[in-house]
Amino acid sequence: MPINLSKGQKIDLTKSNPGLKNIMVGLGWDVNVFDSGAAFDLDAAAFLLGSNGKCPTDNEFIFYSNLKHSSGAVEHMGDNLTGEGEGDDEQIKINLSGIPSNIEKIAFTVTIYDADNRRQNFGQVSNAFIRIVNNDTNEELIRYDLGEDFSIETAVVVGELYKHNGEWKFNAIGSGFQGGLAALCGYYGIDAG
Repeated sequence: MPINLSKGQKIDLTKSNPGLKNIMVGLGWDVNVFDSGAAFDLDAAAFLLGSNGKCPTDNEFIFYSNLKHSSGAVEHMGDNLTGEGEGDDEQIKINLSGIPSNIEKIAFTVTIYDADNRRQNFGQVSNAFIRIVNNDTNEELIRYDLGEDFSIETAVVVGELYKHNGEWKFNAIGSGFQGGLAALCGYYGIDAG
């Protein structure tokens, strides 16, 4: 059974799972039933961060227009335009041993595409979660359900993997941002212009 995390909780990933190498990060959500006149398109992304908490280059921003990191260690499995159906809506596969040594943290985010024009926000989204699965055994290791803590935010930092004393850990963040993807890019040092 997976370990269910609460907001702000940190948990060891590789120390308690020796030999863990390939993981799949699944992100999912449901859209509350209402009519905004436009479809919801939520997008998952991964920001590969150096010791300063910023992406070393724009290539460390993995999302629907840049699906695979040059190291091959992080790969986004593609954009889901509707979020319909059960289970993961978008997935990111990670080879922990292949992550470049200058990367100390990977932040996982979800944003609402074109949120301002469509007048959409995370207050209209429910059942959002992130889970980490051992990709070699298909065992779900960690799950974090975000709850209904959002209202006007258009971007959420869901959680992050980070290196500590040579081991990978996971931090359940659940922190909302206004300003969508552009705000997140600015926060992580990416030029979104």
